[in-house]
Amino acid sequence: MENIYIKLSEYIPSERIFLNEPMKKHTSFRIGGPADIMVLPDSEEEIIHALKVCKDTSVPFFIMGNGSNLLVRDKGIRGVVIKISENYSKIKIDGTSINAQSGVLLSTLSRAAVRNSLKGLEFASGIPGTLGGAVTMNAGAYGGEMKDVVVSVRCIDSNGNIHILQKEDMNFGYRTSRIQAADLIVSEVNMELEYGDQQESLDLMADLARRRREKQPLAYPSAGSTFKRPVGYYAGKLIQDCGLKGLRIGDAQISELHAGFIINLGNATAQNVIDLIKKVQDIIYDKYGVEMIPEVRIVGEE
Repeated sequence: MENIYIKLSEYIPSERIFLNEPMKKHTSFRIGGPADIMVLPDSEEEIIHALKVCKDTSVPFFIMGNGSNLLVRDKGIRGVVIKISENYSKIKIDGTSINAQSGVLLSTLSRAAVRNSLKGLEFASGIPGTLGGAVTMNAGAYGGEMKDVVVSVRCIDSNGNIHILQKEDMNFGYRTSRIQAADLIVSEVNMELEYGDQQESLDLMADLARRRREKQPLAYPSAGSTFKRPVGYYAGKLIQDCGLKGLRIGDAQISELHAGFIINLGNATAQNVIDLIKKVQDIIYDKYGVEMIPEVRIVGEE
């Protein structure tokens, strides 16, 4: 890893390269063992340089945003973690068009849109993730999805090549896109919104925030909704109907406020969460014959 560190620091300042970095500092779950190396790039060129170093040295790499939909196993992540977040988050607005780097938070992006009297991103104001992650999984809430506003996506493949995908090339689906299927990395996103009434947008965002506070366990670390919505069902209702609210393994607990969330009561391990996910899957499959597929991404050394 020392050799990798030296090669990375030839182009990326050493203050943005970390050795044995605890992943619990970088996930909303506040769980996870150390990454061998973490890099915080602030340009597309630095992202490509990190990818090239990993390819040339045959070292595995993992791309992440701000870790809001991520569970890192307790042994951590081997290789290089490239965190594309606040260091790569510029926004440009021209009329109703927005170009933004993939590390910008959705909350920041939606506020910038409203400041420019643009509507269409209000649904994203409370989603705790980056633009890149949101486009990759076609994130959505309260009737809106990223596919509704995306025009094109500039992305990078694992060899450092640039690709421009138009909306029709993105294969957006429920919590999926071509970015996932082709293992691409979102660099920049072009979006098209509409002019709207600024106060109406602010009121809508305030209403959505209130609804989240009332229905979601925001006081505890979590990775958001734990499971994808099964066809014809709601994950939280299935879990609740099985009487599983409050079920706990170690400090991992099914939220008593919203059964669709697993929360960290303070010192949960990744294994606690994984075991709780498995227990929920088994109980619901036995009772309803429904397969519960995790929405949270589970990564790291087993």
